[in-house]
Parts: sequence; structure tokens; C-alpha cells
Amino acid sequence: MTYHPKSDFIATMIERGFLADCTDYQGLDEALISGCKPAYIGFDATAKSLHVGSLIQIMMLRWFQKTGHQPITLMGGGTTKVGDPSFRADERPLLGPKQIDENIAGIKKVFSAFIDYDSDAENKALMLNNAEWLDDLNYLDFLRDIGRHFSVNRMLSFESVKSRLDREQSLSFLEFNYMILQAYDFLELNRRYGCVLQMGGSDQWGNIVNGIDLTRRVLDHEIFGLTSPLLTTSDGKKMGKSQDGAVWLNAEMRSPYEFWQFWRNTTDADVGRFLKLYTEMPVDECERLGGLQGSEINEAKIRLANEITTLLHGAEAAAKAEATAREVFEKGGVGGDLPTLTLSADELGDGMSIVQVIVKSGLAKSGKEAKRLIAENGAKLDDAPLTDAGLMIDAGALSSPIKLSAGKKRHALVQLG
Repeated sequence: MTYHPKSDFIATMIERGFLADCTDYQGLDEALISGCKPAYIGFDATAKSLHVGSLIQIMMLRWFQKTGHQPITLMGGGTTKVGDPSFRADERPLLGPKQIDENIAGIKKVFSAFIDYDSDAENKALMLNNAEWLDDLNYLDFLRDIGRHFSVNRMLSFESVKSRLDREQSLSFLEFNYMILQAYDFLELNRRYGCVLQMGGSDQWGNIVNGIDLTRRVLDHEIFGLTSPLLTTSDGKKMGKSQDGAVWLNAEMRSPYEFWQFWRNTTDADVGRFLKLYTEMPVDECERLGGLQGSEINEAKIRLANEITTLLHGAEAAAKAEATAREVFEKGGVGGDLPTLTLSADELGDGMSIVQVIVKSGLAKSGKEAKRLIAENGAKLDDAPLTDAGLMIDAGALSSPIKLSAGKKRHALVQLG
């Protein structure tokens, strides 16, 4: 990247490692220095929470607002009914309107922690739903007015579609329409709000380019696209996944302590990069911390976990998570902020097997996995090795909370309620 930007936003994107590609660096740069401009990222409502994989896009919107521009978070109330086929091996399950609305309500909770929707400033963020214009489209009118601008030959050439067809995996006509609907979103946002930029992960490049081309053809307006890299950790794992599943952003789906612990467990090689992407610390400080060696890198990981957890859940939650971690890992204690499973006397009955308790606590996904954990000496009960997979837990055993551990880093409390 040899272009030297004039705008604070593009300079930030390059310096902190957000930028994968842009349709026109200089054109976008000139547009951004001419005044406050709107840009959007779309989020389909496929679950009740976004996960860590979406955090890079949320941070891009945050930086866009911090550098004087207007971020638009576009909820995919309409496009979720179709499902984005980009780089997927199979068709997404179709969701009904009620489930989509519930998912959108869950997703919305996160954004206000990062983006300001309430100020009176010119760049106050907007939250919109593409169902507003997609739900009432007339199919024949849409085919005639919008569909005629799309070349099937060109659509088939996009890598997100081509990779699916090359593997001889089915691509339904419903999914094939997704890129047209996303392109239409950009057209409508430009027409209604003057939106000049769509951002997204690099897997969205083809969809973004389609929207730019459509808007130029229909409105003759100059607009832009910018993508971020699809992140993997240094050991090749997809960002947003952990040993026990997706790292959700909503507190009710992933506790602040578990979220904090995910970042605390970052591999040494990723610390500097993640500090630049997921915090607002000065770049030189991120690089200094990322370059620490030996035991010193652990303090950098704690700083990373604290900074990110503070942004999402608040400073109090971050401090509480750190205190719990120190209690559990350094002092061998229980810690008051551990994920907690509460079992009633009725549930326990005459006793519940320790295998069932481990599964219910979330430390294993199945009884088979829990038994293997015990057999391989990876499970502990109150910090002592757990070797009996037939152990039964009754109300008496829970007269005080017990601590279960899976390996060195995953713990849960079990209590009677």
C-alpha cells in the first residue's frame, strides 16, 4: 500500500491493519476530506447475537464516527430471508419473520456500546433495516428496473459463487438473488441518505462491487467500497471461534468473564495485531506490548482483555473478570465471576452424574466428550483431579458451590438453587 491518505479515517484503517482493499483509494480519500460522509455495513440477523468475527466491522464503524463521519448499521431484516451464500458450502436455514425480528432485537444491544446513536452531532449514527424497502418490492418491477443491470456471466465469475460451483455444490436461485438485493441496499442508502461507502469483510467484495456498479448505472453517482481482511489467528483458526463454540458478544450468550478469558488466551503472536484492531490504544504502544517476551506478554494479554471487555461490557465488568481470573489461576480460588450453573433439588433428584453436570455447565458439548475429558485427566473437581466418571452429585454435595475445571483455562461453578 503506497498511497498516502489525507483523511484521518483511511490513515487509521491502514495504520491499524483494517484495510484489505478499496475500489478507489484516492477518490474515497478526497470524498472523506470534503466533509461528513455516511457509510454503512450490513449485518444479517442469522442469530440472536453477533460474535467476535463481526467485531472488526463494528470497530471500523466506530473509527468512522470518531474521525468525523456518519456510520450506518444496516440490519438485514429483508436479506436474512434469503441468506448470503458467500463462501458457504451449503444453503443457510431459512428463518421466519418472528425469529428474524427476535434476532435483530438481540443484535442491536451491542452496537450502542461502540457507536453513538443519541447525540445531536451531524455524524450521529443511524440504525436501519433493509426490510423497509425490500419487503414491499414488486417482483416484476424489480426484475425490469434492477435485474436488467446484472450480467449472470459476471455474477458467476465472482469467487464467492465460483468456489461453490467449482465444488459442484448446489446454489439455489433464492441464494443467487442475494447479491442483487445487497446491491439494491447500497442504491437505496445512497438515494435516501447520501451514503457513499459500503464496508465489509473481504468475502463481501463481489457484493459491494455489484452495489457500486448498480448505483452508477441507475443514479450516475460515484460511490466506493472498502474491505477488511478475513481474520484468522496465527495458528490458522477462524476468528470468533473458541474451544467451546462461538464467542458471542451479547452477555447473556457469553458472560463478560468468558469474553475476557477468550482475549486473555490470545496466542503471543497475535497480541500486537489484536491490540491495534480491537482497542483504541496508540499504535506504538500496541506494537511495544506485542513485542514483549516471556512472562511479560501475559500482562499485555491482560491489557488486551481489559481494553476490549471495557468497550463491550464496561470497565466494572472488565475489572471483575480480571479479579476472578487472578483468584482462579494465581491463587487457586473459586472467583465470584465464573460461569455458574444453578441446579434445583428437583433436577438433582436422587443424584445427577458428574458427566451430565459437566455437559450442563458448558465445559463439554456431550457426555462422550465429558467422559473423554475425565479419562484423559483433564477434569478437576474443586482443583483436585476428577477420575470417577460415575460420580453422582446430589443436593448434599452442593451444600456449598463446587468448582469444575476442564483443562487449565476453563472453569465453572455449580451451585444449588
